[in-house]
Amino acid sequence: MSFTSPLAPILDRLRGRRDLPERATPGSVPLSGTGIRLQRGEREILHGVDFEVRVGEVVALVGPNGAGKSTLLSALTGDHPLSGGHVEVDGRDLDEWTPLALARRRAVLPQQHTVGFPFTARQIVQMGRAAWARTDRQASDVELVDAAFATCDVMHLADRPFPALSGGERARVALARVLAQDTQTLLLDEPTAALDIGHQETIMRVVRSRADHGHAVVVVLHDLGLAAAYADRICVLEKGRLVADGSPDEVLTEELLSRVYDYPVRVSAHPETGTPLVLPHREVPASPL
Repeated sequence: MSFTSPLAPILDRLRGRRDLPERATPGSVPLSGTGIRLQRGEREILHGVDFEVRVGEVVALVGPNGAGKSTLLSALTGDHPLSGGHVEVDGRDLDEWTPLALARRRAVLPQQHTVGFPFTARQIVQMGRAAWARTDRQASDVELVDAAFATCDVMHLADRPFPALSGGERARVALARVLAQDTQTLLLDEPTAALDIGHQETIMRVVRSRADHGHAVVVVLHDLGLAAAYADRICVLEKGRLVADGSPDEVLTEELLSRVYDYPVRVSAHPETGTPLVLPHREVPASPL
């Protein structure tokens, strides 16, 4: 007969075991929002947006500048209070979770990567493991941090001060922190914005791989080609409203994009993958006389 100490529940609570999330099954919805409204002063930024992401899925948020992409991501993370609607994480209202519990369920990559102290890149990435301190999962800290460094190709930057890194280097180190956090849901705001073409592709392959291995990923992108190549669904925002939500083939049409971006575009098939390739329409210059 096994014996359970009467102190076990207290010890479990101290070790954080009671709030360790279980991995959700593919196709389940770890994050959703209904009727999301967000107001700043007298101006309403988001107008009743409904949104969800499923495990195993990459959802790209796209749209012109000022459409509300980053604002929607902030609403989903709880960084901005809603003026209407609600957001649910793992089936419970966002406001019912403690910050620690949320940090164990979703990791957030902000658009800006600023640090007020000269922490090294390794220290920044190690911060991603803070949510798992004093739990059984702390045993994986070194393994997950090293894996995140390798995945984002920043191992050679480990001992350098974070503020001294270039914009692209900071972006990759910041993403490594998010990956080291090892949550099932990832919320990424323009992870490719400061990167060259090679690192853009590398990071989006990482995003795709995470979803394929049981994560749910929401990513804000400006590059419609990257969205078409790596996302399962694309959500198009226009002036704070969700005007399209579907597969790349369904959403990336010349008519919709030309209207939303207020600029004529042409959509063709990528010569190698067949995914939609979006290009601005350009007039052929007249031949010189």
